[in-house]
Amino acid sequence: MQKMHVKKIRVWDLPIRLFHWAVVLLIVISVVTANIGGNAMEWHFLSGFTILTLVLFRILWGLVGSRYARFSTLFHTPSSILAYLRDVDSAKNARGEGYHGHNPLGSLSVLALLGVILLQAMSGLFANDDIASEGPLVKFISKEFSDQITWYHKVIGAKLIYFLVGLHVAAIAYYTFRKKENLVKPMLTGDKVTEVNAPAAIDSWGTRFFAMVLLSACAAVVYFLIRLKP
Repeated sequence: MQKMHVKKIRVWDLPIRLFHWAVVLLIVISVVTANIGGNAMEWHFLSGFTILTLVLFRILWGLVGSRYARFSTLFHTPSSILAYLRDVDSAKNARGEGYHGHNPLGSLSVLALLGVILLQAMSGLFANDDIASEGPLVKFISKEFSDQITWYHKVIGAKLIYFLVGLHVAAIAYYTFRKKENLVKPMLTGDKVTEVNAPAAIDSWGTRFFAMVLLSACAAVVYFLIRLKP
């Protein structure tokens, strides 16, 4: 029997890893500060502005970032998704190779989370609490429209995030205990063990500097938005 040779390849670049864990932390901060209310709402808004900055960066990085961060690796045909669902335990693509980035279900989860988090952060810009806190763009819309957006932000958007995060954690647990595959470690170290030759993601200091430039540009856009005057 031919012995399989395993090796580590860089899958998740440093910008993706920092984005991932920063968003995790900021979502926790947003939930806690929203439940506390009062003066904590200042931190809630700051957390929301930062999340919006990070998601805008992630969208750009999905277009110009490293190999496995790109959206081109996240979009799968309906047939490939169905094939994966029929034989999820094999976790092989059409070429019989393992998925080095996200598998089809993981890709759907990432896209859904990004969309819902972006909408939640954007809606927060127009939301109000009928007491003392309101988003920086409330002044551009009517009170009635702001109330509708606030309802979505508090009732629908929040529950969608809880649901998708719950699915995400459940999937990690499934892969950890059922398939003996640790999905958390690669998001910490950036490296994944594979038995086949696969191209590694570029994670040089040059790409990291480029990511910092993009992040700064996104921060400038968000700052411009929150400083808009009617």
